[in-house]
Formats: sequence, structure tokens, C-alpha cells
Amino acid sequence: VAGDGRNRIRSADQSAVAREAANSGDKKAAEAALQNATRKLDKAVSKGVVHKNQAANRKSAIAKKVASL
Repeated sequence: VAGDGRNRIRSADQSAVAREAANSGDKKAAEAALQNATRKLDKAVSKGVVHKNQAANRKSAIAKKVASL
């Protein structure tokens, strides 16, 4: 069952969670979710699951939403 690790990391992608937190308007929750999403995306990059530029784009978009709160 090759790829199980990739699917596990990809499904644990927290960028959607961080976007939801940013959309909710709760700045503290959004900042915590952003920190968690950044950590998870960096790990996915190190495992080769997500390209580094893709992760950078996701982190940037989420950070922009959080900063606008």
C-alpha cells in the first residue's frame, strides 16, 4: 500500500482549517490555526508531498487573511 504516508500527510493538511478560522473572525484562533498549518505544510514539503512553492502560496494566502482580521 504505497503512498499511505502521503495520503495521511495530505489529508492532515491544515490549510482548510486555518482558512475557516480566519473566516470566522476570531483572531486568536486564526493565528493558532495559521501556526499549525505552517508547521504541517512545512512537514509535507520535507516529505515531498507538496511542492515548496505550493506550500508557500498557501501559507501566504492564509497569513494575508489572518492579518486582515
